[in-house]
Parts: sequence; C-alpha cells; structure tokens
Amino acid sequence: MSIEEKIQLIEKGTLEVIDTEELKEVLKKEQPIAYTGYEPSGKIHLGHAVTVQKLKTLQKLGFKIKILLADFHAFLNGKGSIEEIAETAEYNMKCFKALGLDETTEFILGSSFQLNEDYASKVYKLATLTTLKRARRSMDQVSRHDENPKVASVVYPIMQTVDMVALDVDVALGGMEQRKIQMLARENLEKIDEKVPVCIHTPLLHGLDGDAKMSSSKGNYIAVDDSVEEITKKIKKSYCPQGETEGNPMIEIAETFVYPNQETLLIKRPEKFGGDIELTQEQLINDFSNGDLHPMDLKNGIKDFLIEHFAPVREYMEE
Repeated sequence: MSIEEKIQLIEKGTLEVIDTEELKEVLKKEQPIAYTGYEPSGKIHLGHAVTVQKLKTLQKLGFKIKILLADFHAFLNGKGSIEEIAETAEYNMKCFKALGLDETTEFILGSSFQLNEDYASKVYKLATLTTLKRARRSMDQVSRHDENPKVASVVYPIMQTVDMVALDVDVALGGMEQRKIQMLARENLEKIDEKVPVCIHTPLLHGLDGDAKMSSSKGNYIAVDDSVEEITKKIKKSYCPQGETEGNPMIEIAETFVYPNQETLLIKRPEKFGGDIELTQEQLINDFSNGDLHPMDLKNGIKDFLIEHFAPVREYMEE
C-alpha cells in the first residue's frame, strides 16, 4: 500500500490531521508509534470507541499502539481517589481489549512514569513557557466546570505534553476536545528540543440527550458493554428530532459506526408501515431529512446494529 493510500485511510472519518506532510515522513518509519490517552473515570462508551476505531486502523497500517491510562490526570481532574481510579483503569483496559485492539497494544499507567526525575524536569521547563491563560484555555472541553479552578487544571495540559515525549510518540490521536492541548504540545515541545508529534483529531459524538458531548459523567452515553436491555432503553428515549440531521446522535452513530463497517443499515418495520428496508448512508440521510423515515424506525435500526456490533464486547467482558 502506498503512503498516499495509507493517508487516505487515516484521514477517513477524522476532522483534521496536523499535518499531512509530517505524517508522510512518519509513515516511512519501520514501526511508528501512535498513542492516545484516556482518563480512567467511568464507562467506556461510543465516544471512546470512535478513537479506538482509528487506533485499529493505525495498527493495521503498522503502527505500534500505546494507550495511556491516565490515572494521575483523572485524579487532577477530580475523577476520584487514586484507589478508585486504579480499579476503573483495570476495567477500562479490559474494555479496550474487548473492542478488538490486538495483543501488541501496550497499556501504560501514567503513574508508572510520571514521577520520574526526567519527566518532572520537563514539566518544570514547560511550566516556564506556558501562560496561565493558555493552560486554562486548553482545558475548556476537558475539565469539569469549576467556578474556582484548582492549580491542577493548569498542570494537566503540561503533563499531557510531556506524556508525548515520555512515550516517544510519532502520532497523538484524540477527539476534538483534545485539540487545544495538542496544539500547545506542538508549539512548546519544539522550544525544549523535543520531537513534535503529528496530531489527529476525531469528531465528538453528541450525547443521547442532544448535549454537545457524550460523557459518562452526564449519563448520556451508550457503554460498549451495555446489555441488550440497556441499549434498547437508552435508544428508545434518545434525542432524535424529526427531519434534523445536524446534532442528531442517531445520525452520528450511523455515520460513525454503521457505514464504516457495512454498506447498508437494515431497518425492520411492520408491513403496515412499509416493511423492512435497507438503506445506504445517502438514502438514510435523504429519507430522514425528507420525513420519509420516522425517528422511531431510525432508532430501531441503530438499536439493532449496536446490539449486534457490540455482542463480542459483551461476551469478552463476561469471560
């Protein structure tokens, strides 16, 4: 496969790659390293699965995948005690394995290296280069809203920047909520003579309630290990306004999970409502926009897909 073909695969389903010319050089390496970091702070849901899909693509293209289970970051972000976070990290790691990352994937706890002398030294160096305003701004979509923010919220993005050095990454992958932190990293790592990673950003999914972001803390998510009953219940009451495709979580799930994995979506309907139909992505968008596809029919199609798609995850988690 040519480098251009690899880049097309990497760019599919992403919002941006910064930047493509640098990515071409990375792809010339024998085994480049791609990483993403997750706070162990709750259920692994569809929002996480978006980046895992891209990690699997990178893995197939020859990348070494490193997943940072960012326990100290979760602690700084008020996600629980160190002991609670450690338990969540174990559960999260099992979920990621269940989602199909291969056995070469390396899972790394932040606490396993973030107290090292060299790591701390780089944090201090970057602290002298980063303004409070810039550090706080970079956390806008990552941290919990706090009217009286803690010092932890400005240490967090500096640590995340040094993580990229410590893990020797060539590519940093994250959702768009990570963009400001990753741009801070690209800007400041150069100033301390460290390698600047290529940054890849994937879309954020709206919550099932229509909120701008799916989040375990808001309860507006579908977990990858939810039961059939839970998926059915959550989809049934989800936000799906008639005819609207922008910001519609059902449409986003179709675009992000259904059509990258299959050409059509089967929607089962009683004969009195037209019978079963199979729709391509274009047909689904057109029919829903025109009012020819009822929201409940769309929900049922998405529900059936998710139940089948995540069946292997449920089986793995029960082992």
